[in-house]
Formats: sequence, C-alpha cells, structure tokens
Amino acid sequence: MTKEIIIRIQTPDGMKRVNIPSTSTLKDLYDMAYKTLNLLDYGFGLFSDRGCSKELRSTRSVTINNSKLNHGDVIYYKQMAGSSSQSTTSSSSSSNSITPVPMKKQAPSVVEDPVDIELFKLDGRIERKKDEKLCHHTNNSRCVHCASLEPFDESYLKEQKIKHLSFHSYLRKMTSGMDRGKFVAFEDINCKIKGGCREHPPWPKGICSKCQPSAITLNRQTYRHVDNVMFENNGIVDEFLNYWRISGNQRIGFLYGTYEVTTDVPLGIRARIVAIHEPPQESTRNAIKLLEDPLDGEVQEMAEKLGLKKVGWIFTDLLNHETISGKVKHLRGIDTFFLTAKECILAGHFQNLHPNPCRYSSNGFFGSKFVTICVTGDKENQIHMEGYQVSAQCMALVRDNCLLPTKDAPELGYVRESTDKQYVPDVFYKI
Repeated sequence: MTKEIIIRIQTPDGMKRVNIPSTSTLKDLYDMAYKTLNLLDYGFGLFSDRGCSKELRSTRSVTINNSKLNHGDVIYYKQMAGSSSQSTTSSSSSSNSITPVPMKKQAPSVVEDPVDIELFKLDGRIERKKDEKLCHHTNNSRCVHCASLEPFDESYLKEQKIKHLSFHSYLRKMTSGMDRGKFVAFEDINCKIKGGCREHPPWPKGICSKCQPSAITLNRQTYRHVDNVMFENNGIVDEFLNYWRISGNQRIGFLYGTYEVTTDVPLGIRARIVAIHEPPQESTRNAIKLLEDPLDGEVQEMAEKLGLKKVGWIFTDLLNHETISGKVKHLRGIDTFFLTAKECILAGHFQNLHPNPCRYSSNGFFGSKFVTICVTGDKENQIHMEGYQVSAQCMALVRDNCLLPTKDAPELGYVRESTDKQYVPDVFYKI
C-alpha cells in the first residue's frame, strides 16, 4: 500500500500542509500546492532550502522519494517575477470583489505611405484590346477574349513572366470574395510563448497548446512589397563603388529615396533611390562591421526635410578577377547562393526596423518595403546589382531571435535549439 506523507510549505503568509503519496511526482506536488495555497496561476517555484537556490523542478520523471523529500519536511514557496500572487478573500462581509472588464480592442490609426493611398484609389484591372480573330462584336462591347482582367490573374502573370504578385494585387485578391475582405486580417507570425498562461508552471517547467507557438513550415511567399528598384542616375552607384575601386574593401550604405507607382507590374511599387548614406564602418575584402553612427539623427532629419526616407540598404561583394583585367569574379548564383544566411538575417533585422503600414493588420503594420541591394559579379564577370527582400516568415524568425548563421556554409542558416530561457518552435521546409 502506498505510504502518504505530509509536506510542509513555507509561504510569506505562513505554513501550509499537503498530504501526498510518496510515489507521486513533483508535478503532482506542484498541483497540490496550487490548490492548497489557492493560487491564481502556476507562476511560482518550490525549493528545498530557505535561500531558494535548490529548486524542485515540476516534472513527471522525478518522484517524491527520488527527490529525497521525507515525511514532515519543509519546502519553500517563492513567487516568480511577473506572475500573479495568491488570491485573497476580504474578512468584511460587506465588501464586494471588483473584476476589471477588458475593453474591446480598437484598431490602431494607420498612417499609410502616400504610394499605398494612391494605389488603393486605382481600379487596378488590366485592360485588353479587342482581338481581331476571336472577338466578333462592336468596339463598344466586351467578351471573354477582351474583357479586363484582375491584377492577380494567374494566366496574365504567367504570360508576362511575373513571378510574384505585387502586395496591392495580393490585397485585391484577398478582398475579392463575397465578403469584400470583411474578415481579412494580417497577423505577424509569433515564435514566442504566450505569457500569462495559468494552466501550468512557466517555461521551462511547463508548456501547453494554448501558449505554445505553432510550428513553422517555410513556404515561398507569393507576393512582395516592392517590385522594382531604380537609381535616379548612374553617378549615385559609381560614387558608392569608388571606395571599393580604391581600397579593394567591401562597403555598406543606406538607400534614401521615395516609393512610387510602377506600371511594369499590376499595382506595383517602385523604390526610387536618390542618395546613398555610408555610415561609419570597418571593412576588409571579405567582411564589414557596422559602427554606431553619431550623425544618424541629423541624416534622418535632413532626409525628411527633403521629402526622402530610408528605403533600403546596399552592400558590395566584389573581388577582382585574377586573370582578366577589369573584370570581377562571379560568386553568386543558382549553383552557389544569392544571399548568405548572415545577409538574410541582417535584411530581416532592417525590415523589422522599417515595418510597412497596413490597414488590414491588427497592429497597423505588416511586412516591410525595405529593400536589399547586392552589388556583385554576374556570369559575364561584370559588376551587377540584384534586389531582394526576405519573407514575413524570415522577419518573424529574426525578430524572435530564432536564426543563426553557420560557420562553414554561408548559404545555410541554423535554427536555435530551445533552452531554459527561450522556447524555439519547430521549423520545417519542403524539398
């Protein structure tokens, strides 16, 4: 027959006793303490010493006997920071308990970019001319062969070799149903445990489906926030490249300009670059280290007065060709990589610093228009520029500190493993 023992729990309000079988687990002991002490949540710890340095962790793998607790032993209760304290009952019969009622969450006022306001006003439909062979009607009529198309029409995008939807075309697609987008709401991906769960002790002592972040399966993002990047003149890039031409070291700069509508893509957005600001940095032929910029505030103020904003960043990855004079090495491509893991993480960091205002998001922001420009060598060993943005999934993983670069393979990233301080969700990918 299982022997039942008494464990005394020392709390700030006095000593409490619990009767528990000696074969029970420490998880059962926490549950008994939760009920006996009339607690509001599991944000507490039990310790075997008065100094609260030897914690009895809540686990099903350790029993009372294995933890060396005996009949009549005293353990010590400690409230963890940020959790609710014990519930109290007033001794006055005339007093009433008052429970605050949460107010309905209101949508934040969103100050959208001028280019977004302009695009929302446009019809966006793709006009088609009358087909002389297939259309047998007057010029004032329309048929299935010449009727205007939606900006997200798959056959048109495939015909024009447009790989990604513009973000506003994606919005039109999401709001084109019978409800006209009444229930469309963009939410940022969450990679952290939701706080305040009262069903179990806080991580790493416990976790449940209510507070655990969902696993992430990496998917190709079908839309992009910026569809084209254009420099106002050649001198902007040439002046930026002069540092590499003189020293042979790499360089980073921040792009300043405006966003405007482009007709190359239905409801598309173009970033027009008018200036590059080169912040303090230490660079070599293979690496760059950004330093704190004491003039950052002044640069931002000057840009605002000129009607400009920080729209992206640019970096070089250029090495002179060993045998061909005036040429550079072709380092990046489909056979190697387009961006390294470090560059993707840095791009995600910059995009998180410059979120995109969006009226369909619960917090007023979704994604980012911040662009990444890489200056490197192409297949013909000429200096070439490519533009990139990382996906919303990458932004979330970077924001919640889930990604690390690898040392031996620059094209591969590494997902952190969960620790006592941070839970990291599972990340899957499709081949």
